[in-house]
Amino acid sequence: MARRNVGKPGGRTGGRWSGSRYTPRRRVCSFCVDKVAVDYKNQAKLSRYISDRGKIAPRRRTGTCAKHQRSLAVAIKRARHLALLPFSPEHIYSIGNVVPFSPLPVEIATAPAEPVSSLAVEETQ
Repeated sequence: MARRNVGKPGGRTGGRWSGSRYTPRRRVCSFCVDKVAVDYKNQAKLSRYISDRGKIAPRRRTGTCAKHQRSLAVAIKRARHLALLPFSPEHIYSIGNVVPFSPLPVEIATAPAEPVSSLAVEETQ
């Protein structure tokens, strides 16, 4: 149910922000215009539909149609699974808050060995 502006007479019309000032331009689906299918291997095209935080951008921002938005989401998830696209943004790793996953065990740093003097070498011989 739509909310009405009770404070002003006439509701939306005649107010400070009239509807005739700004009409949003309808975005067209780039996949429909180019007549190409969504492909998970085209990471340059898919990265346009991911925000800087690593989220899939919504239809209202990208302008894709419903059919291609569904296939776009599947393609992005597939590319993430195959490590073609990141799950999370890279700048979080560079800040240092999150340690990237390392499949190898962490090497334990050993204390550096004391330098061997020439006198110690002669005594052992």
